[in-house]
Amino acid sequence: MTTTYEFVLRGEIGDHFGVLFEGMRLERVQGTTVLTGPVRDQSHLHGLIERFQEVGIELVSVNPVKGTT
Repeated sequence: MTTTYEFVLRGEIGDHFGVLFEGMRLERVQGTTVLTGPVRDQSHLHGLIERFQEVGIELVSVNPVKGTT
């Protein structure tokens, strides 16, 4: 089952990072970047979190979007 998640990242990341997170909507909000998009399962979720770490992006929070499960 696919669930939509919202990832809040520290800093306003550039558009070139969008390629790494295909299918996600990228929005910059007051010194943070919010990525929102579908996550297939727990393995996919953990893979995205690992990808943030690999490229040095600090993850502030991650939450499922209500009403999408």
